[in-house]
Amino acid sequence: MAGLKGKQWRRIVLYLLVLFVISTGLAYGLKLLMANLDVTGRGAVTTAYVVVFVTSLIFNASIVVPVPVHASVMMALASQWDPLPLALFASIGGTIGEITGYYAGYFGKKVMLADSMPGYDRFAGWMKKYGLWAIWAISFQPLLPVDIAGITAGISRLPLWKFLLPCWAGKFPKYLIFCSFGAVFSQFLPPWF
Repeated sequence: MAGLKGKQWRRIVLYLLVLFVISTGLAYGLKLLMANLDVTGRGAVTTAYVVVFVTSLIFNASIVVPVPVHASVMMALASQWDPLPLALFASIGGTIGEITGYYAGYFGKKVMLADSMPGYDRFAGWMKKYGLWAIWAISFQPLLPVDIAGITAGISRLPLWKFLLPCWAGKFPKYLIFCSFGAVFSQFLPPWF
């Protein structure tokens, strides 16, 4: 396996920087909108849980690499409400959303999917070697789309629950980190944010 060259590293760093700027901008744009609409109170917390669940479900159900809108929503809402239940609802919604990738692999043609997915053979070998830990790791890390694990699990006819359990176990701590970051980072912003 060849290492990444300088140009590839620059692209990765630029990609991460762009994602961070977009995500942070969306999070604090949403926070500003919530402040202007005076979204507080007991009834609003239920709405926050529903919003984070649905947003995470929709963006994880898409079989493309989405702009991290759901992470932005989590970070913005965590500046108002408890990060732990927000991360829990987001991880449940996100895990349910990953079912689309699983069934794309399950019902799709192996040859068609394997040829059209860059890095499929590498990940399939890694998943065969490490099993459910590979699903957990791909779900926990923030860069690669979890759809790769879902499609691979579906193609290999892994039972759905054996895919969903490590997927959720990886998403929950990742989303808890996002929410905690949003809650802590918002305290250091100027009052007009």
